[in-house]
Amino acid sequence: MLIYLHGFNSSPGSHKAQLLKHHMYECGLGNQYCCPALPISGRRAIDIIEQEIARHPHESVTLVGSSLGGYYATYLAEHHELRAVLINPAVYPHEDLRAYLGVQRNLYTEQLYELTEEHLRQWEELYLPSVRAQRYLLLAETGDEVLDYRLAVNKYAGARQLVIAGGDHSLKSFPEHIPLILDYAGLARA
Repeated sequence: MLIYLHGFNSSPGSHKAQLLKHHMYECGLGNQYCCPALPISGRRAIDIIEQEIARHPHESVTLVGSSLGGYYATYLAEHHELRAVLINPAVYPHEDLRAYLGVQRNLYTEQLYELTEEHLRQWEELYLPSVRAQRYLLLAETGDEVLDYRLAVNKYAGARQLVIAGGDHSLKSFPEHIPLILDYAGLARA
């Protein structure tokens, strides 16, 4: 099972989530894909993801997290001994997203909400200073205009890493890495 975790102000309708979903359906793997809609609350997001993880044998679950979703994937991979693919992951969202405090609009759903200090505190509660690198595949582009890719490279030192020159926070090269993601997840291509 591959569980895709979208990022901040995103949704299951995001470009990467849809590309991965369509690719998996085309390969006959559609029943092994899910992408829950994650609320802004870190606690609620973790609860929703854990409910999805509980529906499957742990050894069959791979998390794929983009940006803030990568932060959640890290927390859950460590707590549930799962594999995770991290796409330009957030390393310190409780610090980096402070600049976004106030009213926000989800880019895909158009829903308005307020990002508060409580959200930052919840993300800080999920922070893990170290990880077991063997659990991770890191995909990062050096041109990420939102997050410093070097923070992820350092945090996941020892993990399998693919660092691509250029690109941006959306990981422009994402489509070409889908076969690698599926191989890492142990999903045979039909």
